[in-house]
Amino acid sequence: MAEMSYRTALVTGASSGLGRGLALWLARRGLRVFAAGRRVPQLQALAAEAQAAGATVEPVELDVSRAEPLMEKLRELDSECGGLDLVIANAGVGGVTHGKRLEWDKVRSIIDTNVTGAVATLTAVLPSMVERRRGHVVGISSLAAHRGLAGHAAYSASKAFLATFMESLRVDLAGTGVCVTCIFPGFVKSEMTAANHFPMPFLMETDAAVELMGAAILRGDTELSFPWQLAIPSRLAKVLPNPLFDAAARRLR
Repeated sequence: MAEMSYRTALVTGASSGLGRGLALWLARRGLRVFAAGRRVPQLQALAAEAQAAGATVEPVELDVSRAEPLMEKLRELDSECGGLDLVIANAGVGGVTHGKRLEWDKVRSIIDTNVTGAVATLTAVLPSMVERRRGHVVGISSLAAHRGLAGHAAYSASKAFLATFMESLRVDLAGTGVCVTCIFPGFVKSEMTAANHFPMPFLMETDAAVELMGAAILRGDTELSFPWQLAIPSRLAKVLPNPLFDAAARRLR
């Protein structure tokens, strides 16, 4: 899809981090961007920043963990704006879910947002996109999707689910006019990574990550993994025998 073919975009998790950066990046390129999130003041500040730059960002109060209201809202928005061209399921949460101290509330929170919320976001708009034979859906997974990280069972599994979901969509939607992209970021500076108390190799600035992601989306790439210094080892880790992977993962936790 060419850059000029986009008129409208929705970005979830847009009140901070990568979502905020992507919303502003797209708006500066002439798209009418609906920035969705739970924290309205942050969304309003984003809209004001975009307006000062001559761009259009419209705040949308949305909690992706509540699937039914989410889907109803997105269907209404899709109809009201004449069809969303680009939908980025970016909202996500992290957190430690160690197997020895597993707490259901933490696991459920991660699954509700990273799995149910992301899939509901995409499911709400895909039928209309297919009918229009036009559209682009993007899922923000993680390099953590490739193997189960020590202490992060729920997060790794949630991102693996989304990656597989996007892959199946890509196969199913071939020839429909709907583009599918899955993005696998490494460590990027954000509110979520600020809470991490472990080494984060090759930690990227948000703006640099957004530039890579935005360019890949507008090119219509099927996948993007970054930074390469982590992307290559994480891909290779998929073929490591379990004893070797387990030993390496325990040293990294």
